[in-house]
Amino acid sequence: MIPKSLGRLEPVNLREYWQDEARDFTNWLAEEQNLGLLSDALGMELELEGVEVAVGPYKADIVARDVSSDIRVVIENQLEKTNHDHLGKVLTYASGLDATTMIWIAKEFSEEHRRAFDFINEQASPNLQCYGIEIELWRIRESAPAPNFKIISRPNDYTSEIKADATSSELTEANALYLDLWNGFKQFCVENGTFLKIRKPRPQHWFSISVGRSKFHISLTASTQHRRIGCEVYIRGKNAKAAFKLLEEKKGQIENITGALDWQELPNKQNCRIVLFKHEIDVRDRNNWQDTFKWFKDNAEKFHKAFSSQIRSLPDLGEEDQEE
Repeated sequence: MIPKSLGRLEPVNLREYWQDEARDFTNWLAEEQNLGLLSDALGMELELEGVEVAVGPYKADIVARDVSSDIRVVIENQLEKTNHDHLGKVLTYASGLDATTMIWIAKEFSEEHRRAFDFINEQASPNLQCYGIEIELWRIRESAPAPNFKIISRPNDYTSEIKADATSSELTEANALYLDLWNGFKQFCVENGTFLKIRKPRPQHWFSISVGRSKFHISLTASTQHRRIGCEVYIRGKNAKAAFKLLEEKKGQIENITGALDWQELPNKQNCRIVLFKHEIDVRDRNNWQDTFKWFKDNAEKFHKAFSSQIRSLPDLGEEDQEE
């Protein structure tokens, strides 16, 4: 059998595709699908808050929020080798916007600036986290260029968890339990296979899964207090009620896949949820976790199949507006 020929990856000059850093690259990255590529590389679920956001007399390139942890993120872009000017900018923007995660994207990281981010991560994580990323473009022959986010510096997850455990009384017994639960669920998905994008687990009672559009996500929940687990679509933002009403018109089609759901418009709140609960589940009993993982996986996959296309087909509801 004659082996099939393979193409050769060739680097593309960044300036060939993005001539202007602010006008071209920043606007490209702010698009939902491209911010999604960065999310996948970092294991986050980044949702755009704004572009060129004012910080006193300065402007931050991109401000986002990691939905999975509800943490504000600043992103500083540079289509050249890193320099002190941009290091100062990302630190200034983070402090001015009370952002605890900084992402610095550049064509090339100097050893000094990589070490600076490593130093911050070593000393300040998990309270402050830095990601240094080199942006690359590659193509095969005449194909369209494809971006690659190469992580140069990032927090050490193991060290961050140890520090959080040692220094924070907030990592309660319940929080530690939830972290173990979601780590176990992630491993269950790895071993059994799933099309879902499984993010980094965190010590909280919910676990977010992207459905491919900002302001919407699937959330798996666990409650020791209420002795239940849940799977829901959570809708955030100023236009949540309008989106909820449009999805409710497709209730029959959706519930043909998921089964009967509890449609909670939450009239006294801005956000909405569509949820399925399983009651009388004691998540503290680890002997039942395999059944719990299967329930989470099965229902999250059903929710994704039922809601993803419906959510993507919704008209423009003004997601670009920042929340109050």
